[in-house]
Amino acid sequence: MQSLWISRTGKIQPASFRAVRLVFFLLMLLSCGLWIGSNPLFAQANFYQDVFVQSRNRMVKIYGAGGFQGLEAYQTGCLISGEGHVLTVWSYVLDTNYITVVLDDGRRYEEAELVGADPRREIAILKIKGENFPHFDLSQSAQANVGSRVVAMSNLYGVATGNEPVSVQHGVVAAKAPLNARRGVFETPLQGDVYVLDAMTNNPGAAGGIVLNREGKLLGMLGKELRSTLNNTWLNYAIPFDSDFQETVELIKQGQYVPASIDPEAELPPYPLTLTSLGIELVPDVVQRTPPFIDFVYEGSSAAEAGLEPGDLIIFLDGQLIQSCKILQETIRRIDSTEDVSLTITRGNELLEFELSGSLLNTIGP
Repeated sequence: MQSLWISRTGKIQPASFRAVRLVFFLLMLLSCGLWIGSNPLFAQANFYQDVFVQSRNRMVKIYGAGGFQGLEAYQTGCLISGEGHVLTVWSYVLDTNYITVVLDDGRRYEEAELVGADPRREIAILKIKGENFPHFDLSQSAQANVGSRVVAMSNLYGVATGNEPVSVQHGVVAAKAPLNARRGVFETPLQGDVYVLDAMTNNPGAAGGIVLNREGKLLGMLGKELRSTLNNTWLNYAIPFDSDFQETVELIKQGQYVPASIDPEAELPPYPLTLTSLGIELVPDVVQRTPPFIDFVYEGSSAAEAGLEPGDLIIFLDGQLIQSCKILQETIRRIDSTEDVSLTITRGNELLEFELSGSLLNTIGP
């Protein structure tokens, strides 16, 4: 006896017909699956997902100074060692004693240590307490060609605050060109080649994010926001993780370009060096961490002979990172007045180094 079944339309049909329809439906599902698997759009989506999954737990959110005059108090970073070293961009956000790092799983590390920084390459290294952190290996970084598809990961606009994942964007490398060739257009002391990206990556909070290739290998770090002074457009770029970049990171981790530290018990020299004896007057020190801008240079002084000018921002003294007027004044008075000193300053979009000779010291100034 033949089995029968009643369709949704009310018709009585043989059960074998139902089996045929089921087989046809399964074949359709199989063919769709094969098409999706071979379609480059879906393959590309899988690539983005795979890169994101394997990298998200190495990304961090950073909180520090800012929150006024339109300055965001957050940016992005990534773990680069199991001991808790965090790579990020040097910016005003780090200009505070209270830097907070939040991991992908929501763990918060208050008062992260600023190990050191090199503003010439926009590199800063933080350190959080702990061990066995998931991290990127900078030595395994790759280089990208023009037209390469890339993924950018960052906490743009501060969307993630706890255990939420950072944001992901995709695009291509539109060009690789020296940024210093764009001086007068994009105001920055950063020198060397950058990856110009065909994607809206460099948004508030995105600085310090990373760019990866299709294999999930590091390519570069997203830089700070740069606006063209000619046409008011934004530049979307990443700083390549080339050999010079990696060398700078290692130097910072080993103790170079570290913030100047003051030992209150250290013995002062009999005749200490002073900013006044160099011919430098700083801007009034009105807040806790007033940036050490030069307010006045005395004519005929060592500073004037070297070429320093009002408006220059002192960022290094003898290789030590200077973060405030107070730190500069306390550091320099621990140097003997007969010694030569080296100052690194920013002037507009330029970064300049000066040697001031102790032999030129005199009693210029009040």
